[in-house]
Amino acid sequence: MESENSGLKIFSLGLQHVLAMYAGAILVPLIVGRALNLTSEQLAYLVAIDLLTCGIATLLQAWKTKYFGIGLPVVLGSSFVAVTPMIAIGSQYGVSAIYGAIIVGGIFVLVFASFFGKIIKLFPPVVTGSVVTIIGLSLVPTGIRNMAGGAGSDDFGSLENLLLSFGVLVAIIVMNRFFKGFAQALSVLIGIIAGTIVAAIMGKVNVSDVSEASWFHLPELFYFGVPTFEIGPILTMVIVCLVIMIESTGVFLALSKICDQELKEKDFVRGYRAEGLAIVLGGLFNAFPYNTFAQNVGLVQLSKVKTKNVVVAAGFILVVLGLVPKIAALATVIPPAVLGGATVVMFGMVISSGIKMLGSVDFSDQQNLLVIACSISLGLGATVVPDLFAGLPQSFKIIVSDGIITGSLTAILLNLFFMIRRKSKPVSVEGDQSVA
Repeated sequence: MESENSGLKIFSLGLQHVLAMYAGAILVPLIVGRALNLTSEQLAYLVAIDLLTCGIATLLQAWKTKYFGIGLPVVLGSSFVAVTPMIAIGSQYGVSAIYGAIIVGGIFVLVFASFFGKIIKLFPPVVTGSVVTIIGLSLVPTGIRNMAGGAGSDDFGSLENLLLSFGVLVAIIVMNRFFKGFAQALSVLIGIIAGTIVAAIMGKVNVSDVSEASWFHLPELFYFGVPTFEIGPILTMVIVCLVIMIESTGVFLALSKICDQELKEKDFVRGYRAEGLAIVLGGLFNAFPYNTFAQNVGLVQLSKVKTKNVVVAAGFILVVLGLVPKIAALATVIPPAVLGGATVVMFGMVISSGIKMLGSVDFSDQQNLLVIACSISLGLGATVVPDLFAGLPQSFKIIVSDGIITGSLTAILLNLFFMIRRKSKPVSVEGDQSVA
């Protein structure tokens, strides 16, 4: 009886992890799928395969072996970093080029995981904080467009769309003000559900796709066709994977402190390899690049449950959900305006996380200020004015025209430049403040 109660408790805690990350997990396929004008059937598959791959990726990371898996209670989900690059690649080169680039990106992570584990110190908070802040800032315009009804919609900016989107936004804020614990953690998901119900009453929800969806479906290799390999998209996705590794490094460190588990270089390497395997799987089954979800780290801290059995349960739950297209189809009925009200909060929280990381940066150092100033300015600038690099060759344009990539590369390269300058300076015996 005790073991049954224990099993039920582990399942419940695992389900809590799934619910905490579910909104974020379905947002990426919905945003990318709608931007690429996928059919309802294709969109349902994209959501289903994403949930399935999230589960497999989580199990890979929890399954600590000699070669992969960090063994911490982490949950993996589709990375927001890849949203705009995937849309850009799909729009210019076709969907098949997206998955060719993802496969190569995953192989890159697998091959260079050992090397990256040795150079972690090259990515201090000034870099990781700037990168995460840029990710949030670059995604906000997508959320705002969805609030108005979605780019290209006939009722863009209508009063109904604004009421729906701001209603969801207000609901999430109110729940975070008056609710605590589990209910607070589910505020985004509850807001989306409530908004969709109101939208259905307003006649803005079509559930025909749900009734037509099957109850069971196995994942298909190369669902969107045989992948193609283009140099521009590949370089873009390699940089995306590099940014994902930097972001995951910060999450690994935060979780290791919560769990009182010191991480060594080989632990980071195994963690990177698990993410590399997950990214390759995402390419093969036409899903997404994957990384560690920060919101689940907060849930570990909130619940005080630090055993990986809980995230293993979460991984299996996600796999089961991914095999049931009818559940995935439910996510596709969410109107863009409802999605927009939730995404603005989600993306804003990403910005907040980046600012929090920057809190440990020495702002008296002018060079740190330059890294932050230049990377965020160029990252936001390339997002707001995508034609900034219109005159460049296509292969280069697809890399730098994305704000996340532009800003992240700026932060990484500037920090490396200043680190070289610092090391080349003689150390003052008087304790010169300019010497790092």
